[in-house]
Amino acid sequence: MPNRPSLHAVESGICYVDTVQKLNNSYITGKTQSLEWRKTQLLALKRMLEENQHDILQALKKDLGKCETEAMVAEQGFLLSDIDHTLKHLDKWVKPRKVSTPIVAWPGKSFQQPEPLGTVLIIGAWNYPLQLLLAPYIAALAAGNCAVLKPSELAEETSSLVARLIPQYMDVSCVEVIEGGKEESTALLACKWDHIFYTGGEAVGKIVMSAAARHLTPVTLELGGKSPCFVDKNTNLKVTARRLVWGKWMNAGQTCIAPDYVIVEKGFEHKFIDAVKKELKKQYGKSALMSRDYGNIINHRHFKRLESYLDRVNVVYGGEMDETRPAMAPTLVLEPSLDSPIMKEEIFGPILPIITVNNMDEGIAFVNDRAKPLALYAFSDSDEVLDHIISRTSSGSVCTNDTMMFMTNPELPFGGVGNSGMGSYHGRHGFDTFSHLKTVMKRSFALDVPFRYAPFSKLKLSLLKKFL
Repeated sequence: MPNRPSLHAVESGICYVDTVQKLNNSYITGKTQSLEWRKTQLLALKRMLEENQHDILQALKKDLGKCETEAMVAEQGFLLSDIDHTLKHLDKWVKPRKVSTPIVAWPGKSFQQPEPLGTVLIIGAWNYPLQLLLAPYIAALAAGNCAVLKPSELAEETSSLVARLIPQYMDVSCVEVIEGGKEESTALLACKWDHIFYTGGEAVGKIVMSAAARHLTPVTLELGGKSPCFVDKNTNLKVTARRLVWGKWMNAGQTCIAPDYVIVEKGFEHKFIDAVKKELKKQYGKSALMSRDYGNIINHRHFKRLESYLDRVNVVYGGEMDETRPAMAPTLVLEPSLDSPIMKEEIFGPILPIITVNNMDEGIAFVNDRAKPLALYAFSDSDEVLDHIISRTSSGSVCTNDTMMFMTNPELPFGGVGNSGMGSYHGRHGFDTFSHLKTVMKRSFALDVPFRYAPFSKLKLSLLKKFL
């Protein structure tokens, strides 16, 4: 099907058909098939990240108030590690993957040959505006694709920086950065792609999937949801609180896999709250809004959304706000109404609701009554309790006795299930996402056994039954 812009794109005067065609033409030349080209581009991307570290950290600071350590670990450092891992294993990933061949097809050999998909669209997210744009691009590069990168317009400084740097370091015949908002995204989605990779919310994910369906384009959707966190009363409470605070309030809670709410047994909630309060003060001081390590809310619209979540709920800690930054202090809410927006919508901010249950089985039922989350966490000293939670719930990922640390293992695929997304990436899984594993059987002219050819007989049928 040819690339044709949508009516909306035509009316807005935006059309990217020529951009996509230019990239398609580059892909057709076969240059991205070269393993050497892929490695050269990955090294160029690494050099871009290393040589522009100061500007990258400054952009992330301006967009989200990210402190240097957090930006290094979760954004730039994550990407550098991803590139190193990819370069280390790429020779192996591109090789044919052998499978057995049935006797009836002897002599011959069977394998899957990874090949690039072609030209792909990668739409990034604002909460980790560098990582969530370039990590999929690393996978797309490794697999040998051309790409259009669409940074989030909400993270203006990072978007502008990426748009300026990519042409300085990368092969511009095979990649382009398109900045902009809804109209630009709509025009991009009107084009025909070989794959669309989107990171963001469920509502826009449905729009992306609907647009992709017009061209039968495969999609990877990295969405989110309300990721639960079980805290068993039999746990190392000090370490639990420390790791929970780290995972929940990194990036001021604006993380798709941050714990969205905590489930504890009745009678344990106040002990848990006290431990979390103590750890919050230890990590961010008496006033987190004064801490240089604590981030901002992305913009005033999201700040107002989060502010509205605190209407008519029981705030037991925090709640302080600075609308000028804008920022909101780490906030604990006890037993919010299950019909309240804070329990109906993904929070994506520094508010942590605490839900009490009579026992962990009741907590499991609570989770299972809701949409499948992107991540699930459980803290307990008991392997039996942890295994029970793992086996009785469904989520994109699970991490026990910690938060978000599964992201550090490139051997683990990252992705959702159900409403939290489809498809996965990281490491080889990202390479496979942006590859077609082409089925190949190579046969010899030797031993051309005639019993499979007509005219057929009972003897031939008998022989066929033995070999099939």
